[in-house]
Amino acid sequence: MDKLRIDPQVYALYDKYCHSGMPRREFLARASALTVAGGSGLAMAQALLPDYAVAQTISFTDPRIKATYVTYDSPGGTSGEMRGYLVQPAGDGPFPSVLVIHENRGLNPYIEDVARRAAAEGFLAFAPDGLWPVGGYPGNDDDGKVLQSGLDGEKLMTDLLNGGKFLKSHPLSSGKLGATGFCFGGGAVNRLAVELGEDLQAGVPFYGRAPADGDVAQIKAAMMLQFAENDERINAGMDGYKAALEANGATHEVHVYPGTMHGFHNNSTPRYNEEAAKLAWERTIAFFKTHLAS
Repeated sequence: MDKLRIDPQVYALYDKYCHSGMPRREFLARASALTVAGGSGLAMAQALLPDYAVAQTISFTDPRIKATYVTYDSPGGTSGEMRGYLVQPAGDGPFPSVLVIHENRGLNPYIEDVARRAAAEGFLAFAPDGLWPVGGYPGNDDDGKVLQSGLDGEKLMTDLLNGGKFLKSHPLSSGKLGATGFCFGGGAVNRLAVELGEDLQAGVPFYGRAPADGDVAQIKAAMMLQFAENDERINAGMDGYKAALEANGATHEVHVYPGTMHGFHNNSTPRYNEEAAKLAWERTIAFFKTHLAS
């Protein structure tokens, strides 16, 4: 279904479904009860659910990369041990490194594909699975969302922070670290920029929750903030974040993509905006190449 034909009410309900404990059954039932123009609310809701099989852009067998799952120690985290998806470019390295942080549902196929995209551009990419201590990404986003909501948020952040430290110190890493993430992961990039200080060289959060204004002074990384135009919940913090970065003399760029919605980079659902996603990713890669150069 063409994303332009999906009623805004259904988009709003989907956003609530993604960012709350609403079960899929309730989401579909509430969508079916909506009075919408141009079709069925239920059909529109079903069209918004992710289809990862058609969203892969870089195969795990691509000769430009080598992908594997690895574990790392995570003291202070949920269980003390974590697992993630490590993707290295072809060649001997060392490589500048990029941490890729998932949304609020664990390491799903879209995030793994993003890690492969980064590796294909010459970065050692690592995508931790925040759900590993509770069994890992369960194979579907609904159960993943429930599992992630049940985790202690501070311990989860510790696990992701330790993932950044693991990547930065990896034998194949040049020691230059960048981070990108989406939705929850975008907020996590902002948080890690605060926590890591000078140990993070560049951060590119996509539609992520802003850190507290008082914490922004701790950010030493160059930051590129990526926002959707139609994303009231996240954009409420945008102006304050920009002002705090400016007040602290931080290197930063801010991009807002016209006509887009929260999740526009995720090519597994009709929220995807191909033109904006391509431009945002090109900017992301160029930003990392500039700020992670040896």
